[in-house]
Amino acid sequence: MQLSTPSAQPAAVPPATKPAAPAAESKAVYNDHKIIRRNGSVVSFEPGKISVALTKAFLAVNGGQGAASARVRELVEQLTGQVVNALVRRQPSGGTVHIEDIQDQVELALMRSGEHDVARAYVLYREKRAQQRALMHTDASQPTLHVTDNGRRVPLDPAHLHSVIEAACVGLTEFVSVDGIFKETVKNLYDGVPVDEIFKSAILAARSQLEKDPAYSTVTARLLLHTIRKEVLGEEVEQSAMEERYAEYFPTFIARGIEGGLLNPELAKFDLDRIGKALDDKRDLQFTYLGLQTLYDRYFLHIEGKRLELPQAFFMRVAMGLAIAEKDRETRAIEFYNILSSFDFMSSTPTLFNSGTLHSQLSSCYLTTVADNLEGIYDAIKENALLAKYAGGLGNDWTPVRALRSHIKGTNGESQGVVPFLKVVNDTAVAVNQGGKRKGAVCTYLETWHLDIEEFLELRKNTGDERRRTHDMNTANWIPDLFMKRVMEGADWTLFSPSDTPDLHDLVGKDFEAAYLGYENKTQTGELKLFKKMPALNLWRKMLSMLFETGHPWITFKDPCNIRSPQQHVGVVHSSNLCTEITLNTNDSEIAVCNLGSVNLVAHLTTGADGKVTLDHDKLKRTIDIAMRMLDNVIDINYYAVDKARNSNARHRPVGLGIMGFQDSLHIMRVPYASQDAVSFADTSMEAVCYYAYLASTRLAEERGAYQSFKGSLWDQGILPKDSVQLLRDARGGYVDVDDSETLDWNALRTRIKAHGMRNSNCVAIAPTATISNIIGVSACIEPTYQNLYVKSNLSGEFTIVNDYLVRDLKKLGLWDEVMVADLKYFDGSLAKIDRVPAEMRQLYATAFEVEPSWLVECASRRQKWIDQSQSLNIYMAGASGKKLDETYKLAWQRGLKTTYYLRTMGATSAEKSTGRGGELNAVANASSAANSAASGQPGLPEAEILGAACTMRPGDPGFEECEACQ
Repeated sequence: MQLSTPSAQPAAVPPATKPAAPAAESKAVYNDHKIIRRNGSVVSFEPGKISVALTKAFLAVNGGQGAASARVRELVEQLTGQVVNALVRRQPSGGTVHIEDIQDQVELALMRSGEHDVARAYVLYREKRAQQRALMHTDASQPTLHVTDNGRRVPLDPAHLHSVIEAACVGLTEFVSVDGIFKETVKNLYDGVPVDEIFKSAILAARSQLEKDPAYSTVTARLLLHTIRKEVLGEEVEQSAMEERYAEYFPTFIARGIEGGLLNPELAKFDLDRIGKALDDKRDLQFTYLGLQTLYDRYFLHIEGKRLELPQAFFMRVAMGLAIAEKDRETRAIEFYNILSSFDFMSSTPTLFNSGTLHSQLSSCYLTTVADNLEGIYDAIKENALLAKYAGGLGNDWTPVRALRSHIKGTNGESQGVVPFLKVVNDTAVAVNQGGKRKGAVCTYLETWHLDIEEFLELRKNTGDERRRTHDMNTANWIPDLFMKRVMEGADWTLFSPSDTPDLHDLVGKDFEAAYLGYENKTQTGELKLFKKMPALNLWRKMLSMLFETGHPWITFKDPCNIRSPQQHVGVVHSSNLCTEITLNTNDSEIAVCNLGSVNLVAHLTTGADGKVTLDHDKLKRTIDIAMRMLDNVIDINYYAVDKARNSNARHRPVGLGIMGFQDSLHIMRVPYASQDAVSFADTSMEAVCYYAYLASTRLAEERGAYQSFKGSLWDQGILPKDSVQLLRDARGGYVDVDDSETLDWNALRTRIKAHGMRNSNCVAIAPTATISNIIGVSACIEPTYQNLYVKSNLSGEFTIVNDYLVRDLKKLGLWDEVMVADLKYFDGSLAKIDRVPAEMRQLYATAFEVEPSWLVECASRRQKWIDQSQSLNIYMAGASGKKLDETYKLAWQRGLKTTYYLRTMGATSAEKSTGRGGELNAVANASSAANSAASGQPGLPEAEILGAACTMRPGDPGFEECEACQ
């Protein structure tokens, strides 16, 4: 390996100035890393040569004495370590690196260190050497590279390689460079390279250009698709031939899947010729790189690591699994396939994993209530493991379990409370990792009056007794309205053990309030001895402080979940699920189940003759009609690991239709998230989705019959979800401020439901969609833009994410260039401080932390009035303070929200800049306001609490998508 270096000084470096190899260097570490030289030869990776090259660069600028100084020697060693770490981090398992990539890293290291004169000399020398090489090779024939294919050594066919890249760029040449990808691909090849490595090189070459234009993501996906086709079909097949090949391959795929013990033999009974001809090969071209790589890594069926599925076969396999019990199976399967493969609708991850397989566990969420006895507790933990095994996400209600120090009659001892058992729940979730596809995931709920609530709040802390910490489990507060009233009014709050107050668990609204006051009276008379009394505001502050510090427990509200529940006549909603969007009844004999899928709003926008972008109601109605049928089918064909889940699902038949692409839709409509227009769109779009979902369910009831427990439900009483807002107002006696406007004919829907009933007790819930929105390449559910440029990490690796809409706008203004990319990186994907971008555009593309959380709550409130369940609502907050947290979550309660999800704070998610002193961005941006609010008597957190270490997870970090069981 030889690096280009300025040679103003003698090439030989005096022994005194020659730096030692970095401490990290060892032959064992670098044996698997090789360097590709410019002539295509491959040599060993020797980090010591980087040190020599750096030293020569300093010699050229500073002279022999300067380069021999202790400071320079130390700096060279540090810079060498940075370069080596950067290269090894890219390929931790070994691989080849082109020599120019090393030189690029050397340049970056010199510039980052502030050694600009040395960096400039190094850059100029590289350019001079490049010119000399160009002159030398002007008339010289380029060396012929050979590839290894099935043990044979043959010359590389550059024309074929170029044609493959060209095919991947079809329709995108306005944004991407075919020749640029080709040159970068060839640059990274070496003589004797295995043929498969050639296309991997092409994928990496296209992927490396993503910052230039998001269209390179599509090109990368198509190049990846080329390699997938070869793996599945056994040979290279051009895209132009895939229409015919899909039809030929599909019956073979079904046969191989059945033979390999993966697919349900019933799939072979379909008319596979008809099904195969329905596959649309052109839909393979719509993937982004992140979407296709995610499918390849985690969703496509495989035998011993070799994939069996191509993308359209995957979608059809899912569709056939969902249509397996239909009368006209082929017609329905093709109908289901069309909305999946066109990205109009996407089923949740468990459905995509398991539909059509021998273990068709297709449901996303399971909600359980834990009984207050040892047998019930360990039955619940066992049920968690069984349900998680096939990708179910779990929500556990632990409120019935007696508190610490409460009496145990059977042993005449004292209870250890809830927390020790939660440690077992936590470890079970880690142990059952869903076949290695992802870790098990569970959320535990506890009501705010439980005597163990204070210790429960601290479960995710990084300090304290590790035996009483649960770092891998989610937690949530299940808060009754009476507690919030006491917070608002500055009153006291009393904690009880459920063994002394067993009815509180099943009471809501005014009934809960009456019983609670009765128990408080018993503490005054001495009838009830185990309790704790405190100011409600103190407990509220601790809730918010722990939420800020650890991201848990989440804030969820018991009474709106129950008072507005269509199923309040048959039971109580005791908790939500893993992602806080499901609100279904549970008890000792029923485990609530919900299967999910989401409509892609972007695919249902239409542009009128006046240029105005609106929802296409006709298409939306068609999509939802088909989607609701798919979701309803899951209930009957689902694999149930636990009988209590099967019985509950058959009786109530709940489903959860959600949305995704809300932020993308706003971009297309040119509407900022922080605006009244966005609130209005949240209102009208959710009204339409809910209207068509409820309409589809009553149409299914007309065809298939109403669900068993329909009689007596709010549906049966003619009370639709929006009408139930008034029930909440009546129960609270105030504290409800929700907009009542509507645009569709809800009276006609009431009449239809009265005539035919409902097929599903619950129909709508907005799940996070983190993974399925990646698959189809739109913004997740109702989330604002996290950053306009960032690196996303998940189980498939790291992916550069660029806001496509922003890039198109900046290109029109002539502002998209390397400087803009550098600025976006420096400012964490934000345009706010880039003055050359017009103010209107900065507002339109404001990132999550630039949108005041009140706008997120207002949009959510408009949605919530239509939804019969709930929504996964992350709260993003820049400059978090006690006062701001207090105001935001009180606003959520007053606006009628049922649940909230993660709190994301700027202090937790800002990366430190390499040029900073370190630590500046770890501080809370507006901590002083917390102290000021406390000093002024305003409800808020003390400064000492708000300055805790905030939750460190952010979109893209491992664990952020831990709730993708809901997607």
